[in-house]
Formats: sequence, structure tokens, C-alpha cells
Amino acid sequence: MSKVTSYAPGTPCWVDIMCADLEASQAFYADLLGWRYEPMVGENVPGYPLATYEGDRVAGLMPAMGHDGPQMWSTHISVADADESAAKVTAAGGKVLAPPFAVFDLGRAAVCADPGGAVFELWEPGGFAGAERVNGPGALAWNELGTRDVEGAKAFYGAVFGWTAEEHELQRADGGPGPAVYVEWKLDGKDVGGMMDISGMLPAEVPAHWLVYFGVEDADAAVEKVKAAGGEVRFGPVDIAAGRFAVVTEPHADPGVFAVIKLPD
Repeated sequence: MSKVTSYAPGTPCWVDIMCADLEASQAFYADLLGWRYEPMVGENVPGYPLATYEGDRVAGLMPAMGHDGPQMWSTHISVADADESAAKVTAAGGKVLAPPFAVFDLGRAAVCADPGGAVFELWEPGGFAGAERVNGPGALAWNELGTRDVEGAKAFYGAVFGWTAEEHELQRADGGPGPAVYVEWKLDGKDVGGMMDISGMLPAEVPAHWLVYFGVEDADAAVEKVKAAGGEVRFGPVDIAAGRFAVVTEPHADPGVFAVIKLPD
């Protein structure tokens, strides 16, 4: 577990989710990840409870407010200047779905999509840098892009955030021929996320997306809690070099997909 007070530009720094049933989602994640909740900027501003773990802010939830589709977790990437980064998104072939806007005095955000359609957010910190702890139980542990255009994603994220790609060959989880390639995103030599080619691994109707991993004390126990709550297990649990993980869903009609991982001690 790491306590965090600031993020270098180009580093994933926060995650949040739009919930069809906010109270049900809060209860689900409280049981699974041990979260408690507090208001974002005071009791008079409802609608965006901050999830905390042992007092540290780790994620955000909000009501869907008419949004259709699955409850996907959104990855936010820290930037020095939201306007400048949004311009880079457009220049690199992506789309700015919501131009930079102020979030009280906490910072400025923009909603974007890469050329493959994966949605993410820019975050220019003001009074709030992002998650106050990472890489441990109850906290954000990893952000992973699933795409069908690996080379296009390398070019896009390299142009926007300065990321470089380090490739590793893995045994294919889907049993297909040949090895799978896993990409680690690097920024100034440090890991900031990953990328998988989902071609042939996921149904064609599943769009490119960012998958969020949360740390847990025990991956198998977490999977059993998900199933007991009515969620599904899409993959795993399995052991990898980074720990033991599983891809699971929430117990809702259009469930969000996320992963749980037990990191090495």
C-alpha cells in the first residue's frame, strides 16, 4: 500500500463510476472492499459520495442521471493543463466528449475517447490530486486498456501523455494459438498501466475500454462475495506475476466490469 499526495502528469490518479442504483452500489462495494463514504465537498453537495478506506479517499460514485449502458468505472489521468491535453487528444485522433470544466475548487476535468473508442478522463488537480492511497486492499491497484488497435493506441497515448510501451509475451487465457502480448505503459521508466488486445477474446459488441483493478486481501474470498451478492465471475481467479486476480461484475442489470487482485506482500 502506498499513500499518495500528488501525481506526475500522465499518471492515472482517480476512478469513479455512474450508478443506476447508488445506494445498492455503495452497499456492494462496502461489503466487497471495506469502503466507507463521505460527501465530496460538504453535506450540502449530495450526489457524489467519496469512497474511503481507513480514512483515505480511494474512489468516487455518482448517480447515473439518465445514462444508459453498463456501469463502467472511469479512469482519470492527471495532467498539468486540461485545455492543452484536450487539444492533444484531438490532434492525435481522439475525441473530446466534454470540454474541460471546473469541479468546484478541486480541479478541472474533461471527458475524452481514444481513436478506438475507449473513454477516459483528464484531471487537472486543484485542491484534490486524486486517490490518497493505491496498491493495497480497498484501493486502486491497476488501470488496463482493452483495445482492438494496439498500434493505434501506442501512437495515441504516446502523443497525449508521453507513454511508451513495453511488450511481454503471455500464455493466451482464451486458449487460442500463439502467445498473447501484454503491454505495460511506461512514463519516465515507471509503470503507469497496461494494455491488452481484446480481439477474439471478448465479443465484438464489447467496446474498447479501460478496466480498473482494486486490491483485496484474498482474491478467492472476494470472488465468493461477488457471487453471493449476485455478481458474475468473468475470468479467474488466476495467478500472474503481479498477484492473483479475477475479472468480475456488479450485481446489476447492466453491470459494470472490474477486477480484484491480491498483490504480493
